[in-house]
Amino acid sequence: MIIAEANLRQVVSQMLVRAGSSAYEAEVVTDHLVRANLTGHDSHGVGMLPTYMRNLNRGILKPNQHPELAKDSGSIMMYDGLEGYGQVQAKEAMQGAIARAKETSLVLMTLRNSHHIGRIGTYGEQAIAAGLISIHFVNVVDHGPTVAPYGGTKARFVTNPVCVAIPGTAKTGAIVLDMATSKIALGKARVAKNKGVPVPDGSVIDAEGYPTNNPNVLFEEPQGSLLPFGDYKGTGLALVCEILAGALSGGGTIQPGNKRRGGTTNNMFTVLLKPDALVDHSYLSHEIDELVRYVKDTPPQAETGPVKIAGEPEKAAIAERSQEGIPLEQSTWEQIVEAAESIGFSQAEINHVLAS
Repeated sequence: MIIAEANLRQVVSQMLVRAGSSAYEAEVVTDHLVRANLTGHDSHGVGMLPTYMRNLNRGILKPNQHPELAKDSGSIMMYDGLEGYGQVQAKEAMQGAIARAKETSLVLMTLRNSHHIGRIGTYGEQAIAAGLISIHFVNVVDHGPTVAPYGGTKARFVTNPVCVAIPGTAKTGAIVLDMATSKIALGKARVAKNKGVPVPDGSVIDAEGYPTNNPNVLFEEPQGSLLPFGDYKGTGLALVCEILAGALSGGGTIQPGNKRRGGTTNNMFTVLLKPDALVDHSYLSHEIDELVRYVKDTPPQAETGPVKIAGEPEKAAIAERSQEGIPLEQSTWEQIVEAAESIGFSQAEINHVLAS
């Protein structure tokens, strides 16, 4: 299916309002989810809505919450997300941290107990819009692990993303490195499952620890596992995410002594930096321009070239999907419609919105 961005926004927003969100909350969550699809990250897009509706019904996602500033000590800010929609909790926590960083030049902000905050690159882009550099470490708790550590056959982590965002220059676009510490995100495996296509080589093992291209092993019992990117390097970063985002925020790590209700709770550790507190703006711009030019100025490999800088694939996807529409595989759309119907938003009403 190909759905126009404006129509998809209308469906998602109305669905969220029907589920109890304020108009403001529906707008924030809708913008985040649809933008994830626009950037090509369908794993973090509107396909998450069925999960959100299930967690609402179970009382482990609470609408219309705002982050609570649990600790405020100059350049250190600690927020509690109160199990609210993560897109609202993280956006508002970032707004508070950005305002403080403009005063202090450097802020360390944590967010705990937030429902799924979605695509982390969104918060990097939020910092970039304010002229700041941001570094984010995130962990995922409240459900069982899905990623095996290097050398192991059983999952011990979740996908634990890392993001670094750096403003662009007059010549060079912003750099947004946003990646899971697993070879692929669990949501990408879900998309592959819904499409009926294999996952990439070396990204998944079955319950016995054998390599497989079948995404279904991640969603059935006994459960298989995702693998870390870069072997021990991804495992090391996932462990760091647990300690920085989970332990230092007070939200907890994946260790089994903490609650596992089958939800999706994120904790985030963020550093915000005002670049000109360290070096002159013109110097930094020159170095970025020359470095990126140098990195990209290489003959491309036949299969993977030319060289792309972090953030460029997302820009290309936005340009294409804004014009041509957002593709959704049929099974994902059916799951969204089913979730909508569970809250009284009928398929006939959805079809009317799409036709408008």
